[in-house]
Amino acid sequence: MLNNYETVFILTPVLSEEQTKEAVGKFADLIANEGGEIVNREEWGQRKLAYPIQKFSTGYYVLLEFTAKPEFVDKLEVEFRRDDRVIRFLTVRQDKFHMEYAEKRRRNRKEAPAEVAEEPVQE
Repeated sequence: MLNNYETVFILTPVLSEEQTKEAVGKFADLIANEGGEIVNREEWGQRKLAYPIQKFSTGYYVLLEFTAKPEFVDKLEVEFRRDDRVIRFLTVRQDKFHMEYAEKRRRNRKEAPAEVAEEPVQE
């Protein structure tokens, strides 16, 4: 039986663009090779951390929503721990409400314009 999961991981900010793509691809391939399917992939980019982690104040955030067998999550998290490029990660199983919210969020992202021009305020 396959469950729906969502994982967010943070990569160190010192990686080049190519190294970042390779790291994200590694985890996406791991999911696909273990019989899972990636439902959604979002790279949020470089963001400021709430508190320093391993002396870094920023990190590269990635979100993966996927379906997989329950025992696969342990294997994925072991790979996160072994990879020095990952400074934090969190994987959660999506219940039906979480799945509905994620679908709504994805739909709203697709419909939203890429850039919103702000109107000057007239006084």
